[in-house]
Amino acid sequence: MATKFDIQKGDLLISEPFMKDPNFKRTVTLVCEHTDEGTLGLVLNRPSIFNVTQMIQGFPAFPSLINYGGPVGMDRLNYIHSYGDILEGAFHIVDNIYWNGNYEQLKSLIREKKIMPQNIQFFAGYAGWEAGQLEEEMQDNSWIVSRNNTEIFKMSAYMWKEILEKMGGKNKLISTFPEDPSLN
Repeated sequence: MATKFDIQKGDLLISEPFMKDPNFKRTVTLVCEHTDEGTLGLVLNRPSIFNVTQMIQGFPAFPSLINYGGPVGMDRLNYIHSYGDILEGAFHIVDNIYWNGNYEQLKSLIREKKIMPQNIQFFAGYAGWEAGQLEEEMQDNSWIVSRNNTEIFKMSAYMWKEILEKMGGKNKLISTFPEDPSLN
């Protein structure tokens, strides 16, 4: 587990159980970029009901849903994948996880069946924090940071609970908190 303010590319930001912002309630966000200018991430556990082929005009037939990546830039397509060795311009995040890359080449590789749905995820929008904003949220205990999450392509919509359980200790207890304590 990372220290409270030690954010790095590849970290997972797990929202605290009672976060009021509906954009991040019970979410897990992958940090794709963290610099002095700010932080950019993708919410991993908010799948939509829409296939990428249905949503993106001219996109080749491909059985992959578009996820809600965050409230910023909803008109932009982002993707994380494990194809950094064949997809030019992909940004390395951590281990075998890459972000974006040459879009036209991506479509060609999909047509050639060199990209498999289990190794790529698509997102409409992203989460963004200005310089210092995420650190302020960390001081307010809005996020729990998890590292060494190399199996993000295998995680489910229930990953918020699953990751906290796997972290153990007080985080395992947090995973059992009801969304609305008044209903308990």
